[in-house]
Amino acid sequence: MERKITLVLQLLLLSCCLLLTGFSRSYAQQTVSGIVTDTTGMALPGVSVSVKGLANIGTSTDLNGRYILDVPSSAVLVITLIGFQEQEIQVNGQEVVNVTLQLSSSQLDDVVVVAFGSQKRQEVVGAVTTVRPGELRVPSSNLTTALAGRVSGIVAYQRSGEPGADNADFFIRGVNTFGYKVDPLILIDNLEVSREEFARLTTDDIESFSIMKDATATALYGARGANGVIIVKTKEGREGKANISFRVENSMSAPTKNIELADPITYMLLHNESVATRDPLGVRPYSRDKIANTIPGSNSVVYPSTNWQETLLKDYTFNQRAHLNISGGGKVAQYYVAGSFTQDNGMLKVDGNNNFNNNIDLKTYQLRSNTNIHITPTSEVIVRLSGIFDDYTGPIDGGSGVYNNVMRTNPVLFPAYYPKDEEHDHVEHTLFGNYEGGDYLNPYAEMVKGYKDYSRATMSATIEIKQRLDFLTEGLSLSAMGSTSRYSFFDVNRYYTPFYYQLVPG
Repeated sequence: MERKITLVLQLLLLSCCLLLTGFSRSYAQQTVSGIVTDTTGMALPGVSVSVKGLANIGTSTDLNGRYILDVPSSAVLVITLIGFQEQEIQVNGQEVVNVTLQLSSSQLDDVVVVAFGSQKRQEVVGAVTTVRPGELRVPSSNLTTALAGRVSGIVAYQRSGEPGADNADFFIRGVNTFGYKVDPLILIDNLEVSREEFARLTTDDIESFSIMKDATATALYGARGANGVIIVKTKEGREGKANISFRVENSMSAPTKNIELADPITYMLLHNESVATRDPLGVRPYSRDKIANTIPGSNSVVYPSTNWQETLLKDYTFNQRAHLNISGGGKVAQYYVAGSFTQDNGMLKVDGNNNFNNNIDLKTYQLRSNTNIHITPTSEVIVRLSGIFDDYTGPIDGGSGVYNNVMRTNPVLFPAYYPKDEEHDHVEHTLFGNYEGGDYLNPYAEMVKGYKDYSRATMSATIEIKQRLDFLTEGLSLSAMGSTSRYSFFDVNRYYTPFYYQLVPG
């Protein structure tokens, strides 16, 4: 028995030695160096040289195109540089590995949409930026919020994140004078649209996205292109079986930054100090007794301390988005049909004292249909139908109005509402707090006293006819397009006059 155990241990030790020997051989280190050049022999600086499969081993070439790197003897070098084809080279014990990179033609072959046609990138002479639709996909239902930082030459800024009022302002060619009109010309499928329609466009429906930024836009579109042109082409069907795509998203929204306000005690002390600096004999707004008995967060009826931000606003909210599209067709006709739904919620709190939900609730429905019909081998008819429908419910003054009321309200004069006592137990309405005859602003009462509804619909129909005239001149074609659009808007406000109460010393 002892001999068998000893034999097994010896075999295990021998196996470990063999594994360690093979491991050390396969990972034996060596130094490799070389020069990276292009096809003309010019040294290329900033070329990335790394080891395939080992992300922690890598370097880049210096100004003379030279590199030096410690690698395993069996390593595979990966050499990459933007605009050049990637290369992989087996080291195989070589100490010097020189590399010649070939130019990549894939970027030059990209098709860029320009004005009334398309060109290869290498044929474009104007300043045209093409953005891949995937780069515009952000956790937002507003396309304008995806432009900042993703498109060169565009300056974009967003004034509000409130659903329905979150369009970002942007300009392309700069501003010469304050107040100057800087809106670019926006074209979707060669049809001019408003900024609102552009903002509601779903990235899943975009085939190509181009921006013309220089004088060539003015040459093609006249004065309307003076501030730049945004050209969007929506997807079309392809010959083949029906292709179905469905996507659902759920995102969380939160304020980028909250303003930190003074606590109630500091607020009253600074208010008294401001009165004293202007009139040393003036009456202080807050007595020592009130300051001493006011405890932040106590929500006392006699000595109120109201944090209006916590009372009216939530820390975060959730939004939902869904998109479905179907594409396909045969040799004669191809189709692309899409529908999307977005649900954007506000950050206003709704409690049991209110008998309706006045938080911001914006539902957006979109429908799009693109149909290509080949009447003859040289004739094509394209029919495009689209519709955007918004249903909004929210406070009368909007989210920005509620926030402005929060910033303007005194936190120590009255609570949002008084709890019912025995004397007012029969009262059915809310006992909204106020001060000195109800002349002060109560942001809670202003928020819950009513709500606003609006419905907005934008529909358009376009028919485009294309005829190739190759029998006259190669590449010659004729196209004609007609379109019609309809915009409708309806809104209604429903509200009541709040009953205000104030504490009477007894």
